[in-house]
Amino acid sequence: MKAVLQHPRTQAFLAWAQQWRKELTVFFLMLATLAGPFLLKPTQSTAPAHYDRRLVIISPHHDRIREEFGHAFARHWKETKGETIFIDWRVPGGTSEIAMLIKSEATAAFQYHWQSKLHQAWSPAVAQSCLNPKAAPEDAARKAYLASNIGTGIDVFFGGGAYDFEQQAKAGTLVAGDGEKTGLSGLAKKHPEWFSDAGIPEKLSGEPFRDPQFRWCGTCLSSSGMVFNRDVLRRIGIATDPVAWDNLADQRYYGQIALSDPGKSGSVTKALEMLIQQQMQIAYDRLKAVPKSKLSPDQLEAQAVAEGWNEGLRLILRISANARYFTDFSTKIPLEVAKGDAAAGMCIDFYGRSAEEDVRKADGTSRVGFIAPLGGTSVSVDPIGLLRGAPEPELATAFIEFVLGDQGQKLWSYRVGEPGGPLHHALRRLPVRHDIYTPDNIARMSDGHEAPFEKAQAFTYHPARTAAAFNAIRFIVRIICVDSHNELHAAWKTIINHGMPERAIKVLEDLTRVKYEAATGNIAKILAARDKVQETRLARELGDAFRNQYIKAGRMAQNGE
Repeated sequence: MKAVLQHPRTQAFLAWAQQWRKELTVFFLMLATLAGPFLLKPTQSTAPAHYDRRLVIISPHHDRIREEFGHAFARHWKETKGETIFIDWRVPGGTSEIAMLIKSEATAAFQYHWQSKLHQAWSPAVAQSCLNPKAAPEDAARKAYLASNIGTGIDVFFGGGAYDFEQQAKAGTLVAGDGEKTGLSGLAKKHPEWFSDAGIPEKLSGEPFRDPQFRWCGTCLSSSGMVFNRDVLRRIGIATDPVAWDNLADQRYYGQIALSDPGKSGSVTKALEMLIQQQMQIAYDRLKAVPKSKLSPDQLEAQAVAEGWNEGLRLILRISANARYFTDFSTKIPLEVAKGDAAAGMCIDFYGRSAEEDVRKADGTSRVGFIAPLGGTSVSVDPIGLLRGAPEPELATAFIEFVLGDQGQKLWSYRVGEPGGPLHHALRRLPVRHDIYTPDNIARMSDGHEAPFEKAQAFTYHPARTAAAFNAIRFIVRIICVDSHNELHAAWKTIINHGMPERAIKVLEDLTRVKYEAATGNIAKILAARDKVQETRLARELGDAFRNQYIKAGRMAQNGE
């Protein structure tokens, strides 16, 4: 070895390596970076080595749902068609991120079509109008987009909330199909019984279950609720499980609530909308019960909506003041609760029930629970739709048919091990088709006892009350709760520590700047204009005002005011 090291060539190489040691270090680090994905690649990839066709699906769905539906449909297609398919899942984030991505891709695709095929000049005005449902009927860009088959390279939008699908349908990115072989319009002709009150009603208790023009349709039922950890609740002195939204506003929950940014999650915004709607109904019932009231029906409705809006935002403010943090991912909430890092949080039923099942003991008990507050949430749907210009429209339609058919509906709801059920994970979702709830099917379901079509009668969703304010809810809660959370959280702690002085609380909860008239008026107008300069200016003004308000409230509490 000594002779080798003393060899002139070895000495020359060592001298060269010493001279270029920094460069060699960078080179090997770059090599490791490039090789890492290949070396760390899972032994079982979701993509087959060879496939006949590819289906591209964009989805906010949990990996368990993607896994079960992906494998089940690929197996079904192989058995019926003899082809191997690759399901290419695209998961950029929640429904808000998906909406932005679809808009960006659709606009870019239309720009190419507008300039290269139609030989028209591109401009900011054209970019604004092509996907704008409020554009004038004679707008050339809007007409050209709706007359085209311009795609984003994605076949199916799967999962989210009805609101987001309604917006995509209005924009024109979701389509009904050809009415014969593709899309939901083709399936309605093939399976008319699915699209009826006995199958999937158009509406239930005010909630839309499918688009009357067949651009989207619900696939399973969804409701908002609270996931909670019984061990943590007992540790912080709460002896009973939460049953209503206002339970989470209790100051004993301080620092123990897990929430998600509504700007990143459509499901969380929906939960907040339901909380506000419940307060509006409570106000309506209270005002209606006043003897010899001189309010006309219209006046009664207007006053109830305004009072309920204010009370709903007040509750959201207190719940947010109790929050440990706001995560970007609603899927994180039940995980934090299950681990004991939070006592409770808001989430949709699937996430809560899955967390409960994951930590269930052999005796059937679980430290984690989930409840959808009766009268505090509607039963809504998780939809699916065909995207304009889908590369594989017939394959996409077959996937939609599978999800809405008996096989897909059982996959949502059956227990693991039941014939036709999931292979690895119970998905804990409830079927959207009413006719699936037969005694035999219910006996095989994880949550068949929930009787969602009956429970839906306990809450009636009134779109006229909050639908126009849906984006405003996202915006307002982000400003007064998420962006200002440090000041809100600190002020609330000071108020709690100083005996909950009423004057300080009144200052903290002053919502005059975001009252119902402002939310559905100027704020909604600015958000609808999609003018980021105006939106940023409004966000800064409101944010500064509320941060100063919280600081003032904390100072007042500290001074005994």
